[in-house]
Amino acid sequence: MDFGLPLIAAFAIAFAIGSNDTSNSFGICVGCGLLTIRRAVYILFILVLLGFLFGGGNVMQTVGGKIVELNGVIVSISLMISSAAIVVANYLRTPVSSHQAIVMSLIGSAFALGREIDLSTVTKIILSWIISPFGALAISILIYWIMERTLSGKPALKVERILRVFLLIGASVIGFNTGANELATALAPAIWFGTMSVLEGAVVGATMLFLGAWFISARVAESVGKGITALDPFSGFAAQFAAGLTVLLFTYLGMPVSTTYCTVGSITGVGLYKGFKGVRFAFLKRIILSWIFTPFTAFFISFAVTIAVSQLTA
Repeated sequence: MDFGLPLIAAFAIAFAIGSNDTSNSFGICVGCGLLTIRRAVYILFILVLLGFLFGGGNVMQTVGGKIVELNGVIVSISLMISSAAIVVANYLRTPVSSHQAIVMSLIGSAFALGREIDLSTVTKIILSWIISPFGALAISILIYWIMERTLSGKPALKVERILRVFLLIGASVIGFNTGANELATALAPAIWFGTMSVLEGAVVGATMLFLGAWFISARVAESVGKGITALDPFSGFAAQFAAGLTVLLFTYLGMPVSTTYCTVGSITGVGLYKGFKGVRFAFLKRIILSWIFTPFTAFFISFAVTIAVSQLTA
């Protein structure tokens, strides 16, 4: 197979991630009224480009070089299927994990072709999916508790101005991690297969992500920023900073952790701390069900499509 189809698949997954993961970086800022979705998208483009170039090496090595034995069929089918899954989830206003879709599509396609799968690496990734949202939830509660005890009694207007600045900083950290983790996960198979260089992946990936964010992301960004619990700059900063710390830790360890998981976990944490009645559990249940449904669907569809393609080309 030539590089044409893997390259198209790489474009598609970058576009899909932009449509979904803008919510992880700036959904809270949008929910708090700090930024419009359009301004957030411009900022995200720059941060993703920098994150991919200067922070994505460890994650690309894990996804591209360790999970499965790659070939052109696996790269093309897995990225196409995972991008379609992400776009469908966006249409339904549900923040799905792009990591789940990509990793499980890779495994499903490799399994269908009898290619080698590194079960140790896969186990570590799955554990990171389980641990990260609860870690972000706990950290967000701790940060909120510390803020209550250090900022209470100070002039409200001054506190709000400070928090708005720090909220934007926290969002920028996650935006950087979107390039270093999310986009690195998405384009790692294509880069390791030789479809494109790291620099080409950074430029093309950030551009396609920008387009996905511009045209589609508003649906999910508003869902994350406003759908789980009501946010203000105070609670928004606690959630944003907790999510950023969690993603940064896993990125350093080379694990393709979901910023969607961390963001949803941290927002839920501050919502629970303020009171159970403020958390919209019906919407939260819908998100969790998508996290369960997405990996199994991605695996089985990728497996079936790979079998069909291999039989047609045999």
